Amino acid sequence: MPASTDAALTWPDLTDRPRPAADATIAYGPDSLQVIDLWRPAADGPHPVVLMVHGGCWQTEIADRRLMDWIAGDLRDAGVAVWNIDYRGVDRSGGGYPGTFRDVAAAADRLRDEAGAHGLDLDRMVAVGHSAGGHLALWLAARHRLPAGSPLASPDPLPIAQVISLGGLPDLSAVAASPDNGCGTDVIAQLVGNRPHPFADTSIPPLLPIGARQILVNGREDAIVPYRFATDYVARAQAAGDPVELHTIPDTGHVALIAPGTAAWTTTRALVLAALAKEPA
Repeated sequence: MPASTDAALTWPDLTDRPRPAADATIAYGPDSLQVIDLWRPAADGPHPVVLMVHGGCWQTEIADRRLMDWIAGDLRDAGVAVWNIDYRGVDRSGGGYPGTFRDVAAAADRLRDEAGAHGLDLDRMVAVGHSAGGHLALWLAARHRLPAGSPLASPDPLPIAQVISLGGLPDLSAVAASPDNGCGTDVIAQLVGNRPHPFADTSIPPLLPIGARQILVNGREDAIVPYRFATDYVARAQAAGDPVELHTIPDTGHVALIAPGTAAWTTTRALVLAALAKEPA
C-alpha cells in the first residue's frame, strides 16, 4: 500500500512554506543559542501559553527553534502565546551534559520572570515538545524529581502540570540501545555524559512518577522514532501512577507532527487548546 501524503511528508515540504515571524526574541544567556522566541497574539492578554521545545536529535546542526515556527504561528493565530526556546545542542560548545539541560531549564524559568510583562497566563500553560524536544519537555516537568546532588537540580523549577510530547524520546536508555532510531545511539553518550548512572537525572523513566499530565502524540509510520518508544513509555508511566495518554495517528510520519494542516497537527492543536481550556478557533 503506498504511503499517505502525511506519512511521506519531508522536511522541505514543511520548511519551504512561507515562514511566519515571531514577535520578539529574548536572551537568557550570552550564547547566540540561549534565546527564546515569543509569539504573542495581537489581542490584549493575559494569554494562555505554550512552552515549546524543538527537536533535532539534541543537535543544533540538525535543527533549532525555527523548525517550530509554523506551528508557533498557527497557535498564535488561535489566540495562544508561544514561548519557543532554543538551547545549545551536544554539538555546540557548552552543550551536552550538563549544558543542554541547564539551558532548557534556564529558558523555562525565564518564562516565569517575563510572564507579567508580556501578558502570559501561567495558570493556563502546557509544554509541547517534538522529537528530542519531547524528551526535554517531559524532563522540564520532571525537574522537581531530580535526585539530590544532581548538577541539574535547581531549588525552584517552573512547575509544569501538562506536557504534550510529539514523537518524543522519553527513555534515553531505550534510545541508546536501539540503532533503528533516526537519531542513532552515539548522541546519547554525548547528551548524558560519561559518568556513573548517566540516566538517573536525564532520562524520564527513572524520575517517574513526575506528577504531570502527559499526552503523547505519535505517528504510526514514524521512521525516526519507532512507535514502541511511545507504547513502552506509556506502560511504564501508567504503572508508576502518572496520568498518561497516547494518541496514535495512522498513516503519519515524523515531519507531519509539526506541520499545520496534517491530521497529526490538527489533533495536537485541539489537544493543546483543550489543555488550555480554550475551544478550537
